[in-house]
Amino acid sequence: MLFETHAHYDTRQFDDDRDALLSSLPDQGVGWVVDPGCDIASSRRAVELARKFPHVYAAVGIHPEDCAGYSAEDLAAIRALAVENPAQVVAIGEIGLDYYWPENPDRDTQKRCFRDHLALARELDLPAIVHNREAHQDCLSIVKEFPGVRGVFHCYSGAVEDAKTLVALGWMLSFTGSVTYKNARKAPEVVAALPLDRIMIETDSPYLAPVPVRGRRNDSRNLVYIRDKIAEIRGISPEEVERATTENALRFFGLGD
Repeated sequence: MLFETHAHYDTRQFDDDRDALLSSLPDQGVGWVVDPGCDIASSRRAVELARKFPHVYAAVGIHPEDCAGYSAEDLAAIRALAVENPAQVVAIGEIGLDYYWPENPDRDTQKRCFRDHLALARELDLPAIVHNREAHQDCLSIVKEFPGVRGVFHCYSGAVEDAKTLVALGWMLSFTGSVTYKNARKAPEVVAALPLDRIMIETDSPYLAPVPVRGRRNDSRNLVYIRDKIAEIRGISPEEVERATTENALRFFGLGD
């Protein structure tokens, strides 16, 4: 069975068929799903989905694109969601830094929000799900401030050397459909260089649909294309990739026996 480590089923793109799609996933080879929140409202929706579907779990946090006006009260709300729903909440996220869009919240606010959430992950002994776009060095520097925190850089887009640094810190890296794109350069190099026990897979649904369904709304059934591409890059079987990435995710989110 495949483990979907990052999919936003709480978003409006799934309003028409959310329940039917989520209900169908175990029969289609997807045994576990983690839905990360991006703000307080979406974190609450993720928890609600996790209560409704036994194979769905939530992460709670404030995304760097959504941290404008971030306050101590916001962090308290995220903390309450995690503490009050321990069976459903398996991580703090999606958190991190995003310097790509000029209209994003200012960098100091992003950094403060990121540090506060990593401190919360440390306090609650939960892993962190990190978003990093055009902010590699700042993300790495801040992560190094929290040596007791374990986490994953989702949709990893950095260089091999940064990947090795994260692995040395005990972190995981996760890959999306972007690894299947013709113009993908860094991700395939990183997939080839990493220890297999540090790799997880995700769709980031509804975004980043892989080849051959690129341009469509994405969902967890498309994990097979990411699995197969990683197998091709590493020269191993899809079954070996599936087994390893699922075991990695179960261990990472604390869902194994």
